[in-house]
Amino acid sequence: MADSLRYRTDDAHDEPAVTLDSFLGQSNATAVRIEAGEDAAVLLPHLDRLALVEVSFPKFRDGRGYSTGRILREAGYTGELRAQGDVLVDQIPLMRRCGFDSFAPEAPVDETVLAAALARYDHVYQAAADDGVPVWKLRHG
Repeated sequence: MADSLRYRTDDAHDEPAVTLDSFLGQSNATAVRIEAGEDAAVLLPHLDRLALVEVSFPKFRDGRGYSTGRILREAGYTGELRAQGDVLVDQIPLMRRCGFDSFAPEAPVDETVLAAALARYDHVYQAAADDGVPVWKLRHG
C-alpha cells in the first residue's frame, strides 16, 4: 500500500475505469469501477492486470466499499485502490486501514482537518489490510 494519499478532485483520470460487466467482457482494460453491492471476488482471477480499482461510496453511511477494499488487498491486489463518492474526512483513516490509497471525494477535503484525523490515534486495535500492529500484540508480543 502506498505511503502517500492521492486525491482526485475532478473527473480526469489517467485511464477511465470501466464498469465491472465491461471489464469482465474485455481483455485489455486495466481500470475497473465497482458499484456498491457488486461482488469484488469476481476480480480475484484478474488482479495481475489491474492498475486501478475505483470503489463507489454512494452514501457516507454505506459501508460495503470497506469490505471491497479488504477483499482485494487481502487477496494480494497492489494497484491503486480509490474510494470515490460520498467520502467524508473522518472516514479516510478507516478507509486507509482497509487498503484505500486514493480518494475522489465529492466534497472538498480540508487538508488541516485530514492531517489531524490521520494523526489522532497512535495505535490500532485490530488487524486490517494495512501494516498496523494491534496494540494488544505490542503489549504481549
